[in-house]
Amino acid sequence: MTNKLWALAALLLSGSALAYIAVGDLGENLVYYWSPTEMVAAKEKAVGATIRLGGLVEPGSLVPDGQVLNFRVTDGTTTIPVSTREVPPQMFREGIGVVVEGTVDSAGQFQSKRMMVKHDNEYRAPEGGEKPALTTLEGG
Repeated sequence: MTNKLWALAALLLSGSALAYIAVGDLGENLVYYWSPTEMVAAKEKAVGATIRLGGLVEPGSLVPDGQVLNFRVTDGTTTIPVSTREVPPQMFREGIGVVVEGTVDSAGQFQSKRMMVKHDNEYRAPEGGEKPALTTLEGG
């Protein structure tokens, strides 16, 4: 009988340890996905949290500044200023759907550490003499 109790106690202990490892620090490792409107509504909860901000790159908002790229992400209702030092994906341009991952500071500036663009699966090679859309970021 004593061996059965020890086995049950060991099973409960290992199950509790596994549950703690799986769920214990889950809140600290969450990455929220928010639209600009949801991020503004979250106020202080958004500051310092790791967030994936999704929306469209606002037309006319791309401003390269040395090694920093500034632009705005909008959901049609709210606009959030974004700043990144990362090299943007090749398809990045104004008006494209984008998800940026990073943190927002107390002034409401989103600091992006990762950028992803939404695109279709259709690839069309540039035709003779056609410049890629990315040249607008380089000032060309």
